[in-house]
Amino acid sequence: MSQQHPRIRSSGRIVLAVLLSVSLLGSIVAPAAVTAQAANGSATVTEAAYEQPAPDPGDEYFEAAAEDGSWVSYVNPRDEYRDPYLGDGSGKICTLLLNEAGEPIVGETVPNTTVTIPTGETLEWHTGADPMTVDYPLDDNYERPLDADQFGTADDLAQGDGYMDSHCIEFHGPAIGDTIEYGEATVDGTHADRIELVGYIQKTSTWESDIDPIEAAISYEAAGGGWTYREGESHGQVVVVLQLASDDPVENGTATGDANETATSNGTDTNETDGDDGSTTADEAPGFGIVGSLVAILSVIAALGSRQR
Repeated sequence: MSQQHPRIRSSGRIVLAVLLSVSLLGSIVAPAAVTAQAANGSATVTEAAYEQPAPDPGDEYFEAAAEDGSWVSYVNPRDEYRDPYLGDGSGKICTLLLNEAGEPIVGETVPNTTVTIPTGETLEWHTGADPMTVDYPLDDNYERPLDADQFGTADDLAQGDGYMDSHCIEFHGPAIGDTIEYGEATVDGTHADRIELVGYIQKTSTWESDIDPIEAAISYEAAGGGWTYREGESHGQVVVVLQLASDDPVENGTATGDANETATSNGTDTNETDGDDGSTTADEAPGFGIVGSLVAILSVIAALGSRQR
């Protein structure tokens, strides 16, 4: 039987030690890198964005557009005219539901859940008001589940980014001096605990689509709860911004809830751990840590090298 030279055996041990040490280092660095990536903004999305292109001119749901390109209007089955028609006042009350990543959805993952928005006497005549109720999923309960392109920008569009994002009722006919009122939205039903009320965006004249709805949403009290039609301000609207609550224990980069806090579904602080569950962060590598592991690797190699001599 042939025998290996001692130097060959020693060299083989060094190579094996290096390979094992590199493997150990990889097992430490990789989880830390994944955790760091999550901390930098990745989030678990439980419902994909609902991508419904806005109607183009000639489409049956394209209604009208200003000659100067200042506005565009799409057909909405929930658009009604007051009879008797008292004036040129018009407006919208809308809901916008976002997934954990801040993308518009129709609520397929929260069936049998309803958002209710009380409305004032001025809108009693509208069949979709008094109150306004929105039942999820929208695509199972409504024609044209999303009827407005309220947010985003595109170079060739008067407003919006070319994709529908909001579900609205529209109304025409209130007189100058009439006040449109709405109450605080409530969420009820099977998955009510999965939908967070981010806030309200209210405008009394020109709508701005070049805004982030989560950042722009404010409390009900700050929004005002309604508006009054005045000369030069015959249009107004409010969007109730809602978002799926994230079960991701890491901040996903979007503001959710009135306090902009990230919490698990049971309401516990996600930065706290109950006992030693073995979880780590990017700054808490297991065992020796990255620096300690490098020192151990170099020590093994040096020891084996001295034996070789």
